[in-house]
Amino acid sequence: MLEDKPRRRWIRRPEASNWGDFGDDDQLGRVNLIDRRKVLEGIAEVKEGLTFCLSLRLDQPSAGISTARNPPDIRPISHKGHERFDMLLSPDWNDLVNDDVVTFFPQYSTQWDSFCHIGQLFDADGDGAEEPRYYNGYTLEGLRPDLTGDDGQWPGMALRPLGIEHLALHGMQGRGVLVDWHAHHGIEKQRISFAQLREVMERDKVSVERGDILCLHFGFAGLIAEHDGQVDSSVLRATGAGLDGRDPDLLRWIDETGIAAIVADNFSVEYVPSTASPDAHRCAGLPLHEHCLFKNGIPLGELWYLSKLASWLRENGRSRFLLTAPPLRLPGAAGSAVTPIATV
Repeated sequence: MLEDKPRRRWIRRPEASNWGDFGDDDQLGRVNLIDRRKVLEGIAEVKEGLTFCLSLRLDQPSAGISTARNPPDIRPISHKGHERFDMLLSPDWNDLVNDDVVTFFPQYSTQWDSFCHIGQLFDADGDGAEEPRYYNGYTLEGLRPDLTGDDGQWPGMALRPLGIEHLALHGMQGRGVLVDWHAHHGIEKQRISFAQLREVMERDKVSVERGDILCLHFGFAGLIAEHDGQVDSSVLRATGAGLDGRDPDLLRWIDETGIAAIVADNFSVEYVPSTASPDAHRCAGLPLHEHCLFKNGIPLGELWYLSKLASWLRENGRSRFLLTAPPLRLPGAAGSAVTPIATV
């Protein structure tokens, strides 16, 4: 007897989305395009054996920048009334031990966004009623904090269908392509249209192909690292560029090129606040996040440290490299800290 085919989670899908194109149960989106061939293309870019760490310290940018996310709090484990800090393991031995417990916000510093990070109210059933939906029509039912179990945990927290662990299982290794906006325009705060981005790419002879991971160097994280994270919040908020998420040409280009993921060295990849939409009463406040995470399953990486890599690539007339950037295998998480490595 044939098993029943799982029911599709939607009757209608958002305009300009790829829901269902990779299968009704797909949880990887455009990451599916990072296949064995793309990994080999990334490996082919390794000529020198040099590596670049693309992560800020996880206690950067600095305290007070975000009211919702805080720097890591790291302290010794307390066990049987003793803190495991420079602790003698046993009176009979000479071993010293340190064990840590860390409370941290996975999206405070260098990070990946998962597909359950951003959803929308959308009428996927075609019945005229909008309901919370995420990429490929998934919902997060059963995860409300008022439905805690006897142990105080959210039931099903580890069962979120679009958690960051799926990117970890994939590996997130492939070919990165860097666009060095900062080299041409500095760190001035501005909203970047596709026409402006294309001009920089043409000047530097940068091309992006299907399955590539696009990396955008604006210089923002470089400023943070240069000042050891101690940059006044008012300075940071007045600094740095971002993509114009409401530029239809930009969104069309993202679709047509088949970019697998987009990362940047700023807070949100796109310029925030966004320009007003003609349908200002009901629109996405983060239109690039909507287009990438909600509609097309394109992961976004934020606050990556790209400055040293960008300088080396420019000095050597290159823009491509092997990128290795798996997130934490943390079930159900809406995002993850990441330590990306570029190999050239």
